[in-house]
Amino acid sequence: MKIELTHIKIRDLVENYSDTAENGVTGYNGKLDIRPKYQREFVYKEVQRNAVIDTVMKHFPLNIMYWVKREDGTFEVLDGQQRTISICQFVKGDFSVEYQYFHNLTQDQKNTFLDYELTVYQCEGTDSEKLAWFKTINIAGEKLTDQELRNAVYAGSWLTDAKRYFSKSGCVASSLGDKYVKGSPIRQEFLETVLEWIYPTENDKESNPHKSIESYMALHQHDEHATKLWNYFQSVINWVKTTFPNYRKEMKGLEWGLFYNTHKE
Repeated sequence: MKIELTHIKIRDLVENYSDTAENGVTGYNGKLDIRPKYQREFVYKEVQRNAVIDTVMKHFPLNIMYWVKREDGTFEVLDGQQRTISICQFVKGDFSVEYQYFHNLTQDQKNTFLDYELTVYQCEGTDSEKLAWFKTINIAGEKLTDQELRNAVYAGSWLTDAKRYFSKSGCVASSLGDKYVKGSPIRQEFLETVLEWIYPTENDKESNPHKSIESYMALHQHDEHATKLWNYFQSVINWVKTTFPNYRKEMKGLEWGLFYNTHKE
């Protein structure tokens, strides 16, 4: 696996910065997914956010950030999301520090801020290498879930479409199956659940269910859409409702997909 140490100036980081809320946050002239679509939002408290800006203003070192390099040459922030967003929001004038917005700074102060170099490790390698590395560095701050880590590894057209069904707040999967599936779509728990269920329908399930999820995501990474996954989920939930018409709260969180795979005929 290749891990490259780089230094990124803030002026390059904030170029064409865009925050479209749940639809994602991008920067670095569109080449960096700071927060991908439908990922839960980590929000710094004011004191943490201001500390980041104060560190840069004083030219003290910020902690190392980690980016994963994708096959198309773009990047995704793996560690350092809140720091990155805090910096971009300050430059764009979303908040002030000590009663000063970015536009209140002198030109010299602005240039000093924009020329500050962030220390970034950029990683590229095989899927298994990247996943192992991500789990190793995911040890501090707001930890990513296992499925959020997988999403960083297997990014592509299929995942983008799957997250549209399973990872948005108020997504269609939640509307259909919230009474039967535990967890939060935005934390990727709906997506993780349906992936655990569907894998045995195409393969002999491995002993490690997480390996099964990774195998399925790798197999379909470059598919144009995730319609098959959505159709499968609908079939499971509709089967449950038909087979067990009298709902009880104990039904939430059961392995309905595995029951469906075995007993649907």
